[in-house]
Amino acid sequence: MKSLHHENGQNGLSTPRIIPRDEHPISRQHISDAALKVLYRLDGAGFDAFLVGGCIRDSLLGKMPKDFDVATNATPEQVRELFRNSRLIGRRFRIVHVRFGREIIEVTTFRGKPEGDHADHIARQSDAGLLLRDNVWGSIAEDALRRDFTVNALYYSIADYSLHDFADGVHDIQARKLRLIGDPATRYREDPVRMLRAMRFAAKLDFTLDEATEAPIYELAPLLLQIPPARLFDEVLKLFMAGHGLMTFRLLSHYGLFGMLFPEAEEAMADDAWVEDMVEAALTNTDRRIADGRPVTPAFLLAAFLWAPVASRQAALENDGMPGVPAMQTAAQQVISRQLHHTSIPKRFGMPMRDIWGLQERLAKRQGKRAFQTREHPRFRAAYDLLLLREQAGESPPGLGEWWTAFQSADEHEQRRLLSKVGSDPASQGTRRKRRRRKPRPNAE
Repeated sequence: MKSLHHENGQNGLSTPRIIPRDEHPISRQHISDAALKVLYRLDGAGFDAFLVGGCIRDSLLGKMPKDFDVATNATPEQVRELFRNSRLIGRRFRIVHVRFGREIIEVTTFRGKPEGDHADHIARQSDAGLLLRDNVWGSIAEDALRRDFTVNALYYSIADYSLHDFADGVHDIQARKLRLIGDPATRYREDPVRMLRAMRFAAKLDFTLDEATEAPIYELAPLLLQIPPARLFDEVLKLFMAGHGLMTFRLLSHYGLFGMLFPEAEEAMADDAWVEDMVEAALTNTDRRIADGRPVTPAFLLAAFLWAPVASRQAALENDGMPGVPAMQTAAQQVISRQLHHTSIPKRFGMPMRDIWGLQERLAKRQGKRAFQTREHPRFRAAYDLLLLREQAGESPPGLGEWWTAFQSADEHEQRRLLSKVGSDPASQGTRRKRRRRKPRPNAE
């Protein structure tokens, strides 16, 4: 595709570059039937109808888009009237979800400037600049200005199949560069989650950050602490459960953002060399499973992230005289309680995490019927996987994982032989090595 770079004022927003159908590769064949139905119905009712954002960006990168977002000048109420199979969601940003079976098309109304005189009752910012509510309707040009990155300010018109580029997004896609629209520090203060989105897109797309986009992140990272934990949990899922978790983690760590999400894990990494190794191994395994189309669960990844804090607290409690099982339960409760101040953890993930942690002690206690009972536990496989990661990282002495690997595939005779050796192998003597202080990490340049 030939370069379509053009100079058009700051961020290219004064007038759009309109690229006709024969000069771009986006085809209706790559747009879902559900998205086309929404676009054509809006267009037929006299409204503007555009595909916008990631689906356009991914199409220009030669990738098959999975999610389709629609932007229009119809208000949410007008969209709702056009589609019975829709519902209004959100208060901070009111949008419409139009459902076709399992597929949901997200429809947003063009947004205007929140500081406009007409908008006092539907837009609100905190004293620090955080957008608390934003339901101000405007033009497509104003909507483009409100988008976060230039590569997301691309609009595909269903009326004539042209591509409207308001911020030189096509050029940035060709340059594989991520650039914020507007003043980066102001945009991050409006919504600090944009810093996380920058990491996610950079990892997913293998893009580099524009210098101006990158510069304020180190200083503004603590702004994430004012974001509700429930919203940050949703972002954590997007960051680590999309197949690019390892690179995302490295970027988050480089810019000081990981500690805003998982402070106790970050502290553990500063204390012990094995912690970061284990976290990276867990993310590598998760990315591999996603690439292979195998199921993944946030519970296991969160258990890996927070294992070091749990193990450290448990050891301290045991040193104070508390028995092992209560010490583990207390440590788990303390770690989760602190984590909930940063990211919420739904019970459907919190309970499996506790089981995975608790089973680490049981995996070492294999005498008599214990091995069979542990093997039948619903969380055994996840706990076994965590044990392997611990051994791989050097936190746990080797041998126990190998024993369980053999025990799972053995016949009855071989299982009895393996059990007869329990007590004589080093793996029976404990599950944790002495702590190994990590070397200070050099400052990121």
